[in-house]
Amino acid sequence: MAPRSVIPIDKNWMFKQADKEHSKFLPVAQFPTNVHLDLLHHGLIPDPFIGKNELDVQWVGEAQWTYKTTFKGAGVPENSKAVLAFDGLDTFATVKLNGSTILEVDNMFIPERVDITSLLEEGDNELVIDFESSYLRGWKLVEKYPDHKWGCWNGDNSRLAVRKAQYHWGWDWGPTLLTCGPWRPINLEIFESRLADLNIQSTVPEDLKSADVEVTAEVEGKADKVRFDISLEGTQVASETVQVSSQKATAFFTLENPSLWYPIRYGKQPLYHVKATLIAGDSEEDEVEKRVGLRRAELIQRPLKGQPGKTFFFHVNNIPLFCGGSDWIPADNFIPRISKERYYDWIKLVADGNQFMIRVWGGGIYEEQAFYDACDELGMLVWQDFMFGCGNYPAWPAFLESVKREAYENVKLLRHHPSIVIWAGNNEDYQYQESVSLTYKYDDKNADNWLKTDFPARYIYEKILPDVCSELIPSTYYHPGSPWGDGVDTHDPTVGDIHQWNVWHGTQEKWQNFDKLGGRFVSEFGMQAFPNVKTIDAYLPLGKSDPDRYPQSSTVDFHNKADGHERRIALYLVENMRYGPDPLEQFVYATQLMQGECLASAYRLWKRQWKGPGMEYCGGALVWQINDCWPVTSWSIADYCLRPKMAYFTVKREMAPVSVGITRTEHRHPKDRYTRVNVDVSTKVEVWASNLTLEDLEVDCLVKAWDVETGEQTFSEMVAERMTLPENRSTEIDAREVPVIAGGGKDQEKRTVVAAYLFDRDGKQIARYVNWPEPLKYLHLQKPKELKVVLSEDGTAVEISAEVPIKGLVVETEDDLVVFEDNLVDIVPNEVVRIGVKGATKETKLQPRYLGML
Repeated sequence: MAPRSVIPIDKNWMFKQADKEHSKFLPVAQFPTNVHLDLLHHGLIPDPFIGKNELDVQWVGEAQWTYKTTFKGAGVPENSKAVLAFDGLDTFATVKLNGSTILEVDNMFIPERVDITSLLEEGDNELVIDFESSYLRGWKLVEKYPDHKWGCWNGDNSRLAVRKAQYHWGWDWGPTLLTCGPWRPINLEIFESRLADLNIQSTVPEDLKSADVEVTAEVEGKADKVRFDISLEGTQVASETVQVSSQKATAFFTLENPSLWYPIRYGKQPLYHVKATLIAGDSEEDEVEKRVGLRRAELIQRPLKGQPGKTFFFHVNNIPLFCGGSDWIPADNFIPRISKERYYDWIKLVADGNQFMIRVWGGGIYEEQAFYDACDELGMLVWQDFMFGCGNYPAWPAFLESVKREAYENVKLLRHHPSIVIWAGNNEDYQYQESVSLTYKYDDKNADNWLKTDFPARYIYEKILPDVCSELIPSTYYHPGSPWGDGVDTHDPTVGDIHQWNVWHGTQEKWQNFDKLGGRFVSEFGMQAFPNVKTIDAYLPLGKSDPDRYPQSSTVDFHNKADGHERRIALYLVENMRYGPDPLEQFVYATQLMQGECLASAYRLWKRQWKGPGMEYCGGALVWQINDCWPVTSWSIADYCLRPKMAYFTVKREMAPVSVGITRTEHRHPKDRYTRVNVDVSTKVEVWASNLTLEDLEVDCLVKAWDVETGEQTFSEMVAERMTLPENRSTEIDAREVPVIAGGGKDQEKRTVVAAYLFDRDGKQIARYVNWPEPLKYLHLQKPKELKVVLSEDGTAVEISAEVPIKGLVVETEDDLVVFEDNLVDIVPNEVVRIGVKGATKETKLQPRYLGML
């Protein structure tokens, strides 16, 4: 018996337009691939990411395309079989081998396997794949089912009928680029027996002193035994050989004092290698290896002290976590060109930004293994959506069967990753249901009834998907949707998760009021900002000399897909700061300052609600969004080119292990019932600290104040000494009126900057925050005469100082190899702020930019 052989079918691929007369086959750009990448490679379409070229390539998504290759067959030994394994075909595809149709598919997310033993030639074999237009097929399906109440946000109704990445239809941050092609690998397998699946289920008891590991191998074909080996860092820790019975082999292991997998910051990320070897007689026929992390992960939903509803936060290895993090969309419209290294760089950026969780959003894809591998290695928790978003999905029988297969296959592919701690049924489909008043009676638990309503997709989210998860991943929490909470209104902040879009969308609240807009877990919120100027220059057809190189140009507007973005960016800018459209660099800075202030405010105020056992009033905040799929103005905090916006750094500071915050509120007390004149007005600041470490800290808290116009220090006092900050919660420190100089005149508090500092027992500063009178546009900011921005002698930091307070100073450089560890910092007199830097030399030109500079 010969071992299983796997032959990649990745050579000699050609493609052509199938519905165009005289079209000729051309070599593909790469493999796996899609049609846009191949057309770009041959210069047959312009780059849709440049200028308005997106409009000129729309025909691609309505055409039909054919891919073909020839490959050498191998002899198939007696009792063996040959199988073609298609990891992913996008989307409506008919596959022919040597002229015979072997497969028809209509779901991008389902891997397929076809027995071709009888068709495989030992010489040349021709493999042909015909792809139809997903867009046109989608509309035909919509017309076929007129009784369904079709409707969605983003894209159009045709996407709801097609099991394909929904963002390909366009979203409010991405272009409409309807791809097709063999987007994941294709392999020829020849075997008599193989390991069809390797399932590792682990349980860690509450005392964390052991781990029970159940390993099951599913076997196809004849085999006698399976040997299971578990190793850690090259050292074997367990091994057992098990007889195959009913095409399965299962081994049970108990590991004493295991090396547990922890989220970043809270411990290490050891990954055990679990290998299954299939044995027939004396020969090893096949082997499969997966990396797993042993951890105890729970979602905690329990009553709270003093507030209604219940908690929503994660426990990992008994550690309660405030999950600060981000939402993730696909990192490119053309997925096959995202490299393993690119995935790692993105997750490393998130991890370096003091974030713990990333949410894979339901309008994209079940991500590549490289994405989850990076999360496993770097300690990033993953919230995983199923791929449904912002619409009323249909539920005819074949559609439901396809969804069920999709769920089975993808949960099986991903269930070994320790990073994934929750699966959610959809993104905002329950919100869409509410918005158009579709039928949803939560108390009706008869699943068959749901299919008879105008919201039949409830059957998917509350029957099909939870059943699959219960069978395949019983220890991982399943959540019907995001947002969702016990069937109540999805905006209810007391239960489940919420998407807080009343800043930007909705009622367009001020971001300073985020403390009134929180919830038990805020899994979406955001604010737009322009990308880095270098990213803008790259998408303008003529770069820096392009006549459309200004903020309101048609090309720049084209690279913002959000409805009403002009009004909303202008609203939040004009409410908060003085700004102008010229030069472009300063306008970009203003939008990034706006976003940075907004998101920092949310994290700071919601983390304040993480108050310890029984008072976990907010258990996490995931910003929409970390990344982009093309160069665009969006809600991302790092642009398509992996260039962080300034909000990346403000979020990083707010999610530091220890942070300090200040709020400033005006209090008005009329002296009688009707007066408008006799009113006592006071402006108070409250100071608190967040200690996300797992040990109590003893700190001193210093509060200082300055006059923003003169730079004069008006206050300095140690408001708390040797104060204990209990572990893993926020603690109130001080409350007082804004400190001003007695007799210093009217409205001093409106021009007084207040800063708070935390020092540890050794006198080392461990946290700092500067609070400004708002709105910033009312301040008479002074241009510094003694501003210093210099590289330290050892080249590891940029040192910044000035004689007057400076709001939002950014250090810029043209050199992309220079990486700053912090940025967008507030400067106060008689203080040097150090920003860590890598890649800078004495020749590096460091340019400061700040509010009020121009």
